[in-house]
Amino acid sequence: MGFFDALLGGQRKLKAPAPDRLFAMTTAQVTLEVEVGLRHRDRAGIVFQPLATGDFKQILTETEELLRGAAGDTDTKVDSHDDEFGYRWIILRDADFEDLVVSLNTVSSQLQNGGYGDRLLACVFAFEEDGKPVYFIYNFKRGAYYPFVPIGRQQRSTEHELRLIAQIGAELPIESDLERRLPLWEIPL
Repeated sequence: MGFFDALLGGQRKLKAPAPDRLFAMTTAQVTLEVEVGLRHRDRAGIVFQPLATGDFKQILTETEELLRGAAGDTDTKVDSHDDEFGYRWIILRDADFEDLVVSLNTVSSQLQNGGYGDRLLACVFAFEEDGKPVYFIYNFKRGAYYPFVPIGRQQRSTEHELRLIAQIGAELPIESDLERRLPLWEIPL
């Protein structure tokens, strides 16, 4: 047991993911559209577990005001949605994909800077292929992406997901553990 282990009671905090990993999607999006044939759906979202504290609510209010204030320059539309599991989604709509990524980074940075980075769950980027949804999920706790292809009620196409990973894996930090590629059902995008 090391010195820090003794101080922290044998527990270590998880290393925070590198913030630049979220931005990897801006270059990967070009490959997804040009080489893979996906089309981004002009929307993305960030999901987190909210707290009822005044400080958390203030950070969230300020963040949404910041996004709405920047919307005059970026044309980004901002909505929020609470799902049936008690998680909050901030949903962004914008035809400019880079604006979506920057806005998602703004939300995550504000929560992390406020000390609530552990509340962040994922960013979700909505694409489509032949009119059907394809999502790329960025898991904050793992600092990695994975595709999610729903094909029906509580069903997914792992074969299609593996094919997408083979096509895009060199451009994104991909989640290597299959069991950590968790489905997000009822994505409000």
